[in-house]
Amino acid sequence: MNGQTDWGALFLSADGRIARTPFLLGAAILLGVASVYEAVVGVTIHWLTGWFVYPALIYGGACVLSKRLHDRGKSGWWAALILAALVAVWPQPIGFLDFLFGVSLIWAVVELGVLSGEEGANRYGPNPLRPLAA
Repeated sequence: MNGQTDWGALFLSADGRIARTPFLLGAAILLGVASVYEAVVGVTIHWLTGWFVYPALIYGGACVLSKRLHDRGKSGWWAALILAALVAVWPQPIGFLDFLFGVSLIWAVVELGVLSGEEGANRYGPNPLRPLAA
């Protein structure tokens, strides 16, 4: 992702790295779509379309999370824990395990939304903020 965001690659590919801003925009779009879907769609339509909508949102989320994890120098497989925690507490946490999942989501917000990526290139690709720097 050099300078401009390739929206198709952001949501459809888990390769490479992304900086915080494209990550936050992608996460906001996915959470916004999920929230609007939950609020607008009726129960019957939800039951019929949820089989397609939720896998698409989870796949897009896995791609966005993986790229940001790569920028932090971590494996994209950590996205599975983050997505499992999000699914467990969505739309409202209920029990003690949901509290633990909530704590892991707080870690994810700090790790991916606050901390900067690794300087220079790493095993996942060049720095998305300075791709030409060697």
